[in-house]
Amino acid sequence: MYPEDLKYTAEHEWLKAGEEGPVRVGITDFAQDQLGDIVYVQLPDVGSTVRAGDACGELESTKSVSDLFAPVNGTVTAVNEALADQPDLVNSDPYGEGWLLDIEVEDADEVAALMDAEAYKGQLDQS
Repeated sequence: MYPEDLKYTAEHEWLKAGEEGPVRVGITDFAQDQLGDIVYVQLPDVGSTVRAGDACGELESTKSVSDLFAPVNGTVTAVNEALADQPDLVNSDPYGEGWLLDIEVEDADEVAALMDAEAYKGQLDQS
């Protein structure tokens, strides 16, 4: 349920870092389940600078509107354009087609400092 090759935040975002280039960001299966059916996704513009911990978008569901928080400092290099017409992809495939944005990270140590899958599961068990 929580892929081992990803990093996680306390705000329920995941990051997938490659060898080089930007990291891909989405929300976890737990987050999409808590939100309910997602009906609208608002993401930052490509080229915008995001700061770790700051709101950088919104996810609107049938239950509520929730902020999307930037997991790292960097520049947005891509957003998932498919979500404009199919926001429910975040629910049906949160780790695949439901990704949200790509960020060119300023400092790779920020990614390394995030939780691994085991630590994230431990946080969920405590709440």
